[in-house]
Amino acid sequence: MFNRKEKIDWQFLVQFSIDDFRNKYAGSLMGVTWAFVQPLMTIVIYWFIFQVGFHSQPVENYPFVLWLVAGIIPWFFISEAVTGVTPSLAEYSYLVKKVLFNIDILPLTRIVSCFLVQIFLAVFTVIFFACFGYYPDVYYLQLPYYMLYMIVLLTGIGYCTAALYPFFRDLLQIVNIVMQVIFWLTPIVWNFNIMSETIRRILVLNPFYYVVAGYRDSFVYKAFFWENWKMGIYYWIVALIFLLAGRKVFRKMKMHFADVL
Repeated sequence: MFNRKEKIDWQFLVQFSIDDFRNKYAGSLMGVTWAFVQPLMTIVIYWFIFQVGFHSQPVENYPFVLWLVAGIIPWFFISEAVTGVTPSLAEYSYLVKKVLFNIDILPLTRIVSCFLVQIFLAVFTVIFFACFGYYPDVYYLQLPYYMLYMIVLLTGIGYCTAALYPFFRDLLQIVNIVMQVIFWLTPIVWNFNIMSETIRRILVLNPFYYVVAGYRDSFVYKAFFWENWKMGIYYWIVALIFLLAGRKVFRKMKMHFADVL
């Protein structure tokens, strides 16, 4: 995927991502704590609306709040990564203009930066389930598999949106709107089984559905990813298409970044 000139120093990438994560909250009183407080408060708000307001019932004998947490945790990574990676080249324009700096790592930096929070939230979910008496089992071992899928898919999407943003500054607003639509089309806060069979067949084509369903299979429904291997192949093909297309778009636009930034 990367030629010799584009070879990435992964150790530098990780350190640069950590610095990017810290800089995002530099100057605020609570610092990086906000990265964890915000998603946790979002969970509380959705729990209050659907559990207290709409009297949502337990799912598979699991309290609604556990079912909600299992599905919304991966979405935090997806949403934050897509909206964060899109303006990454513009925000690091001073590096883009440096001839010797490998700008290929800038979109990846945001992906890795957001992934740090996802690791924390995954650990939080495991502990949260344990507090309710649902202790870790063998199904939890497949979480890294779904995380890898997310990284591949989001890297492809990120390279594409990051490459287009310098030429079309309205893209970030469009991305934010699209992500809101996808959030409600993905069964994160509502039960997938309430829909008709026809609608379900359409909604499962959403590549983000695979992750949300996968996390819930690990925490709630207790199913392994290979039990529906045919759809798994479809989702991986989609992720790889996004990755290859994103890299192609990025390479094509790369020579013009310095001029428009």
